[in-house]
This record gives sequence, structure tokens and C-alpha cells, in this order.
Amino acid sequence: MSKALLTAVGLGLFTELACAPLDANGIAAKFGLHQRGVRDFLDLLVALGLLDRESGVYSNAPETDFFLDRAKPTYVGGILEMCNTRLYPFWGSLETALRTGQPQNEAASGGPNFFGELYGAPARLRQFLSAMTGLSVMGARMIAAKFPFDKYKTFVDVGCAQGGAPVQIALAHPHLQGIGFDLAPVGPIFEEYVASFGLSQRLRFQAGDFFKDSLPKADVIVMGHILHDWDLETRRMLIRKVHDALPMGGAFIVHENLIDDDRRKNALGLMTSLTMLIETPGGSDFTGADCQGWLKEGGFRETRVEPLAGHDGMVIGVK
Repeated sequence: MSKALLTAVGLGLFTELACAPLDANGIAAKFGLHQRGVRDFLDLLVALGLLDRESGVYSNAPETDFFLDRAKPTYVGGILEMCNTRLYPFWGSLETALRTGQPQNEAASGGPNFFGELYGAPARLRQFLSAMTGLSVMGARMIAAKFPFDKYKTFVDVGCAQGGAPVQIALAHPHLQGIGFDLAPVGPIFEEYVASFGLSQRLRFQAGDFFKDSLPKADVIVMGHILHDWDLETRRMLIRKVHDALPMGGAFIVHENLIDDDRRKNALGLMTSLTMLIETPGGSDFTGADCQGWLKEGGFRETRVEPLAGHDGMVIGVK
């Protein structure tokens, strides 16, 4: 079922059907599909609730049309595109990862580490940044709605990627000024995405390396899907850097697919953690209680955990 969805996204099927419904022959011709499997493939997507079919003509289901049409600003399929091209094949080596504790991506065959490979390939970087938007945009909307940004004037998104979170926060709070902080190659992609929402006057990009540089100072600092990439000592180092960059009363928002504290319910968080095993030397996901403990160790006087969309959550620390 997963591969059927990922294949449809990779083909751009849902984007094409958003323009006009097609029958099986039309879809086969459009995408170069063999007649032997095309009807079974399309009818599987119907059975999964992703497509509708009427008199042999296929169209998107409403949710599919909203979330998986690349032409719409609500598109979240970037993460699925990356799953199709990267993560699905690498998960085939899960047993090896469990036995060795080592990444099973390009590094397994002597290539560069994940981020070295990523930032050296412009097309792959663009896909990854789009994937991060797909991963975070719904949670970012909830952060914008639930966090009291009316008390603050400025914010920084550290590891901002394409800019999905800064855009959602800025759209919801017209008084805010924001910065996207990431490595220099991300800058043009961030600026293009921000400009498409008319937010260039309020959101700007600042190039930097959070291992080497101090973080930009702001009232609120956001890290979405960053801490899970690194081992515990690196997380503690980043938390200290955030604490140093905030004023008294400033807030730190950690946005992750938090594993539930009892580690029984959030299967997606646990799968994401295993993805970190496959992709990184020391990363893993974690519980809200784990993160609260690290924030308290790092000097934050108040901490709390709040649920967001689906299994997403945020951990908030106040300096």
C-alpha cells in the first residue's frame, strides 16, 4: 500500500488528475504505463481511498486533491517523493542497521554522509527541502495557532529548509519579523518559497552553520526536526546555543514527531526514529519527557509539551 501511494506521487499522477480526470488508457498514455498493470494500479488507489472512479474515469479524492497536487500551496507530497527515492530502498537494509547500528544510506558503500551528499547535489537538496515542508507544514500551522506569538516580536527558525514553518508563522501573525537560518546553499530556495507567499519584507535568510556559528538572536527560536538528526551530546550543545541566543523570557520551540512517553502508541515516531538509524550516525527520535529533561539541563526555567497535528508535538522551554 505504501509503495502504491509513493509511486503515484512520484509519477505526478495526482497533479495530472487535478487538471482533468482521465480513463485508464489516457493515464497509461500520459505516463508511459503498460496496459497489463495500469487498471489494477489505479483501482488499488481507488480501494485505498486516494482516487475516485466514475464510468471508468479516474479523479482525485478530495483529500488527495488538496494535499497531493504539486500545483497547490497545500502540497505535502515532498516528503513522500523523498520516501520513494531514498527511504523506501534504504529501509530494505533495516536488519543490517539493527545488527550494526550504522547508517544504510550512501555512507554504507563508502560515500559521503547524508548531509554531505545532500548539500553537494542541487536537485537532491531541493527535493529534500520540499520534503521538509511536507513533513512540517501542518505542525507549523498548529504551532502558529497554539503558541502565544502575540507576546513576541521576532523569531528564528534554525534549520529552516525551504521555509515551511516561517511562512506559516508569519502568515498567521502579521506583526512578526522572522529569520530563516541554514547553510548557504539553502538561501535561494528559501527566498523563492518565501517570495511566493509575498513575505519577503518580513522573512529573511541568514546563512550559517549551527556547529560553527552563534545563532541569530530573537525572542523565539524554533527547531523543527533538527534535534533528532544528532546524538545526545550534540543536542545538548545546540540547546545551550539556543539558550545563549534568547533574551530572558524568550522561548524555544522544539517541533518533532514526538514518541509518546510510554513508547506504546506513536508508531510513526518510532518509525521516524528507525529512519534516523538508517540515515544518520547518531540520530533518533525521542519523547517529550526526554526533551523536557534536556531543556531543564540547558537552563530553561519552564518547560511544557503540547500536541500538534496528528502525532506531531512541540516542547516549549522558557528562559
